[in-house]
Amino acid sequence: MVAVSSQPNEAIRWTMVGAVVGAGIVASLQVGKVAIAAPMLQVDLGLDLGAVGWLAGIFALLGLLGGIPAGAVIAGAGDRRIMTVGLFAILLGASLGAVVPSYPLLLASRVVEGLGFLLVTVAGPAILRRVISTPHRDIAFALWSCFMPAGMAIAMSAGPLFGDWRTLWWCSAGAAAVAMIAISVFVPGAETGRMPSWRNLGTDALAVLRSRGPQLLAACFALYSLMFFALFSFLPVLLMQRMGAAHEAAGLLSALATGANIIGNLAAGYLLARGIGRPLLITSACIVMGISALGIFLPVLSNTPTFLLCLVFSAVGGLIPATLLSSASVIAPSAMLAPIVIGLIMQGSNLGQIVGPVAIGAAIDAYGWPAAAIAVLIAAILAGLIALALGKHFERGGGS
Repeated sequence: MVAVSSQPNEAIRWTMVGAVVGAGIVASLQVGKVAIAAPMLQVDLGLDLGAVGWLAGIFALLGLLGGIPAGAVIAGAGDRRIMTVGLFAILLGASLGAVVPSYPLLLASRVVEGLGFLLVTVAGPAILRRVISTPHRDIAFALWSCFMPAGMAIAMSAGPLFGDWRTLWWCSAGAAAVAMIAISVFVPGAETGRMPSWRNLGTDALAVLRSRGPQLLAACFALYSLMFFALFSFLPVLLMQRMGAAHEAAGLLSALATGANIIGNLAAGYLLARGIGRPLLITSACIVMGISALGIFLPVLSNTPTFLLCLVFSAVGGLIPATLLSSASVIAPSAMLAPIVIGLIMQGSNLGQIVGPVAIGAAIDAYGWPAAAIAVLIAAILAGLIALALGKHFERGGGS
């Protein structure tokens, strides 16, 4: 391991940030690869879109159930160690998935990858908080917030270069191995304390769950995730079926649309710093996403306007997750409970990731693409109403 002094210089600090963000991108590659591999999975394993939706949705199951417990394990075992374990789980799950002969076993391998994704995405912020000084922490977390769209964009652009989905799985496993090495080399370990009291953890979690503000934040993030993955879990299929795009072109276009989400992630920090209200940002983004979904999924526009709406949907939608995550400390019942509020928000995000692909995939199979437009529009309306309800909690600065 590279020798890192107790007071590393800025170059070393930002190398650490790069390694951590890179690990997050590798984790999100495992999400994006299912979307771009969907046509190949349908042909090779005879799957319908509902089954493909489960391959994407099951990935978030452990995230839905284990966000708060994962944070407790990190506190006891150390953030770098847990991130390394998470990357190994991704390596193992992807390697198993590349060789399994049937859908049930592939689904089981996705559970292993889901465990790895959970550990990486919970450990990443903990490492950044430890290695980056306060004046630069906002920049570091802004970069971290881009890991999901960046990883999905890479998967969608690179996926069509592979002749079959199993080769893609092998390469994603290799990426996890490289990320493990980078974390081991560039990120120093931290002294770990005793495992936290599960009784205290339960009391703190109950205090957050009983608070109205955190509940609304988690619900809003769940609806955002449902909307986002309703489109991006099936965008390559939509581009090929509705627009006649070739597989490679569909991957590149999907990558471009996914990457546009980064614009919103970074813009949210800029706008919030200039006093734009959080409810206004979220509600405006929901309106744009709902209207865009009508133009995307309903057969009313030609190919170019439809794809431009995909870009708008993604870019404007990126305002929502960054705004919600930055709201945790504002909404939390107390400063000590802010990490648990973040865990609850991420559990809401994972709930949307599960429900979105499965429900939308089944609806598309049963009623066609217009069903997705109706589902996203309803989710956008509900998320906007929740954002308005959050206004009084932001003013009060608490979660009661």
